[in-house]
Amino acid sequence: MQQVDGEPAGERSQCVLTEPDWLAREHAHAERMRRWTVPHQQRRSRGEKHPVLDFLFTYYSHRPAHLERWHPGAGVILRGPAARRFLDRPGYRETGGGVVLDDAEFGDARIRTARFVLALLESTAARAPRLNCFGLHEWAMVYRQKAEKVRHSQLSLRLGESGTDAVVESLDIRCGHYDAFRFFTPPARPLNSLQPTREEQVDLEQPGCLHANMDLFKWAYKLSPFIPSELLGDCFALAVEIRELDMRASPYDLSGFGYTALPIETAHGRAEYARAQAEFARRAAPLRSRLIAHCHEILSGVRTFTDNSHN
Repeated sequence: MQQVDGEPAGERSQCVLTEPDWLAREHAHAERMRRWTVPHQQRRSRGEKHPVLDFLFTYYSHRPAHLERWHPGAGVILRGPAARRFLDRPGYRETGGGVVLDDAEFGDARIRTARFVLALLESTAARAPRLNCFGLHEWAMVYRQKAEKVRHSQLSLRLGESGTDAVVESLDIRCGHYDAFRFFTPPARPLNSLQPTREEQVDLEQPGCLHANMDLFKWAYKLSPFIPSELLGDCFALAVEIRELDMRASPYDLSGFGYTALPIETAHGRAEYARAQAEFARRAAPLRSRLIAHCHEILSGVRTFTDNSHN
């Protein structure tokens, strides 16, 4: 990668990828993502559900084909004749040096998204991880729920209905993540020490939360193609691991899918969960920092374009 010299005044500096370089990165990204996209598509073609991994393609709305698709991110010029195929995708333009993402395509709605994501990530990063929720959100989602209405009704509950309810009633629920809390059953909601709302998300999100760390994938694809696909892939790969812990600590029996339970209903299980949660918080921190840096870069580039277009 090399820096572009002689750019017009007021434009941000851009980097160049030669055709062999970006083709190699494109191939590596697609191959990496196919580890998960291909099995998912095969299961879907057979009509099979996976209670752990489907979440990454259904709750999160980034389609497998889009996950495999490589983008260089903002401020990167792609050299070589093969780069012209990027012009068939929204958001790219051709310059004298090659093909690059066009800041003009980052409209008002996406600017608002980027500002929200930046505020959320920076506020989350500024807080210390809280490690005492023990994954009870999954239990609260089935608390006193009729069997036919349980989200993963094809699975049995490890402790049965009464045993599951007893765990919820015996432990303190401390979930501050709105997008988990909104799926609590009505009887479980008053048991939560917090009553998070969408409006409070920036104020409540904290870096120990498994779902906040999985959501780094969501914020990366919300800003795609202006986020480098390597970073999006890193966020997705971490989300896969976090999701597995999330469901191992749930009340469901996942032994038929090869997962061993993490019994948070025991003191030993809760300690193990907190250790894993702390490790994921540690690993998520640099990804969050990279996303923050890219948000700043994107918004800076958009401001520069807007200022120049008004001159």
